[in-house]
Amino acid sequence: MNLERCPVPVALLLAVALITACGFRGPPPDESDVTVTDVDSLVEELRAAGATVEIAGQVSQPFFSVDGRVVSVNGSDVHVFQYESETAASEEAALVSPEGSTIGTSSVTWVATPHFYKAGRLIVLYVGDDDAVVTVLEEVLGPQFAGG
Repeated sequence: MNLERCPVPVALLLAVALITACGFRGPPPDESDVTVTDVDSLVEELRAAGATVEIAGQVSQPFFSVDGRVVSVNGSDVHVFQYESETAASEEAALVSPEGSTIGTSSVTWVATPHFYKAGRLIVLYVGDDDAVVTVLEEVLGPQFAGG
């Protein structure tokens, strides 16, 4: 074989062999592919998105079967309810009416606009009208499933 007549194919074969031998797997996964699985990962993802976040306490709501954590996001209270399983969280999320005014048999009058999000084992509730808080929650959790 005359290498002078086909230098590009030989060089290409050598490059492919070298890349394969070095274990090249492509670009690293995008950080936005990371999913929120619990309160700790939610806090981590919110901080990574640029929010100021602090665990601020606990909360109990009569319409959810688990107690929640109050997480301060940019100074606004966000209630985070963590369930034993995704199925349990989905079952309770299904009880929330599309506008968020009824949850199971409870009728709720909110002091501001409710925003309900679900991610894995979490139901996240933000009652407020701060666009920056809504934006960062949607960035991390995706679109709300109920509320305004």
